[in-house]
Amino acid sequence: MKKLLIITLMAIFSTAMFAQKYAYVDTEYILNNIPIYETAKTQLDDFTTEWKTEIDQKKSQIDKMYNDYKSERVLLTEELRVKREEEIMKKEQEMRELQQKYFGKEGLLFKKREELIKPLQDDIYNAIKEIATEGSYAVIFDTANSLNMLYTDPRYDKSDDVLRKLGYKN
Repeated sequence: MKKLLIITLMAIFSTAMFAQKYAYVDTEYILNNIPIYETAKTQLDDFTTEWKTEIDQKKSQIDKMYNDYKSERVLLTEELRVKREEEIMKKEQEMRELQQKYFGKEGLLFKKREELIKPLQDDIYNAIKEIATEGSYAVIFDTANSLNMLYTDPRYDKSDDVLRKLGYKN
């Protein structure tokens, strides 16, 4: 599929290839050379670890409740069995809701990532846009996003230019 995409892109650009300028950047390299990114990444990792620990504790609690229920089930009345099953199901539902709250599509991790990483990504995008405009580049590829480039000439790598535009040294 990727090969087909690359062939299609090359076919589209082949007629204008000699008239256009191309360059590439490595956004992963750029981000790794920005100290604020490392701090933000560490904060996200800390939140993730804390939230996973909390969910794991809830899971352990549920497992214990279930194992206790299994061992005592034969001794319980029907009413007590139903009550314990409902308690276990309620705890499982609470755990799932907590997972959604932290790691869901609009969860706290997503919001924290938006808060900490997105401004950096926006700054990088704007710097790339300025470099593209100043250098009259038609296309700037990002090698960090799995674009299979079999060969890249280092003179067309604009990653350090982006870092300089952002005020950082490599």
